[in-house]
Amino acid sequence: MTPILPEKMNKSFSKAQEMLKSAEDIKIYSHNDCDGISSGAILSSLLDRLDKEHEIEFISLDKLNDLKINNELTIFSDLGSGQSIDKISTSSSRILVLDHHPPLRSLNYNSKLSGRFLEINPLFYGIDGSYEISGGGMCYLLAKKFGFHDLSWVGVLSAVGDMQNTRTGKLEGINKSILQDATNHGLVDSAADLSIYGRQTRPLIIALSYFSDVTLPITNNKTEVILLLKKLGIDRRCDNRLRTLSDLTSDEKTRLFSELVKLLSREVPEKYIKYVPKLVTGDYYEFLNEEEKTPLRDASEFSTAVNACSRNKNPEVALDILKGDRVLAMDELERLTRKHRQYLAEKIRMIEDNELIVPLNNLQYFHGHGIKSEVVGTITGMVLSHGDWRKPIIGFSHVDNGEDLLKVSLRCSRLLAYDGIHFGHIMRKIASKVGGSGGGHAVACGAYIPSKNQDEFLKIFNSTLKGIIN
Repeated sequence: MTPILPEKMNKSFSKAQEMLKSAEDIKIYSHNDCDGISSGAILSSLLDRLDKEHEIEFISLDKLNDLKINNELTIFSDLGSGQSIDKISTSSSRILVLDHHPPLRSLNYNSKLSGRFLEINPLFYGIDGSYEISGGGMCYLLAKKFGFHDLSWVGVLSAVGDMQNTRTGKLEGINKSILQDATNHGLVDSAADLSIYGRQTRPLIIALSYFSDVTLPITNNKTEVILLLKKLGIDRRCDNRLRTLSDLTSDEKTRLFSELVKLLSREVPEKYIKYVPKLVTGDYYEFLNEEEKTPLRDASEFSTAVNACSRNKNPEVALDILKGDRVLAMDELERLTRKHRQYLAEKIRMIEDNELIVPLNNLQYFHGHGIKSEVVGTITGMVLSHGDWRKPIIGFSHVDNGEDLLKVSLRCSRLLAYDGIHFGHIMRKIASKVGGSGGGHAVACGAYIPSKNQDEFLKIFNSTLKGIIN
């Protein structure tokens, strides 16, 4: 059984539907990550089909409070709930917020501005915005009110890009119903598999070496991976090319699963052993209209490609691809993705070669001097395997906007989330204590703080985690 929307939430989407129908001057502001770009693509596609002229702009959270609203209807997607956007509204403007992050305002706030402000957030209705629905999912629910079920695949992409499948290895809650829509329309195929990134395109010897929730003998060690595959009788090559996870037989996957569970069980404390299978298996999501063995076939790889556009300050390329305008965009996507990979590899080498990861009692951090703030979150997740997986890792990078701000990104092993730790909530509270703002999800979150307060931020964070991190 897939969940049915609460009646009050459904009524809110009906109000949003009427707002779109009656508006002629529309501006969309959407977050500049995969979930936000997917959200924007759904809304833009919806407005195209309604023959509504509109503009769309992708922005980072630190830019939100400086906006000037001039349009009849302004839509905020995958952002807005955690920011004071009601303070920048005007008497002649109407605002629609479609977000899933923890809200500053209550549900009752919507009625205070008599139809000029409508915020739809799953948390108002007891629905978990970290795992049950993404920003793109919220936008798809609005598109669904108009009967545009074919946009459901973008809702699936946004959920995977927002790591909403990391708790159980599957999409859950409303995400599951969105997946069902996509499956029913022949757009997405899903089944259980090993949860190793790069299912369609990444050679297995590389994919396994990047397995990073827990540091293993094979982590960052291709030689150990080759020995492991040889031990298991799994060929590395077929048809003169290196095999990917999607090339393996069911029997080969079973052998690899058993071995990974063994390796992990030796490395983790006893209390985590029951969670080990969740680290190794999960559902994959394939987009059936995309060519096999390409980065756009698999949802995880597609989300990386979207992020590559964003991190290189060109989200419009991803928007074009999501909306089906691919003649020129595919070449640019390939260029941006290649550039993105090279940049990540270079900066990870810099962190490793210079031993920039600093251990504290309850966390570890690095200051990414010269690392673009748009990319520091990705790099933080990738260097976790170079530090101590038992502690969260925080990356700092200067924001290039003329202000003395630091972008803060935190990543951690999924095992810490199974402990019940929600770093997004912790990040939000501590960032506010040092004059910044932040938040996010249990295992991936971020903030913007004044540069001068980095040491204070670390001190409070490290102290807060005392007794929480074992």
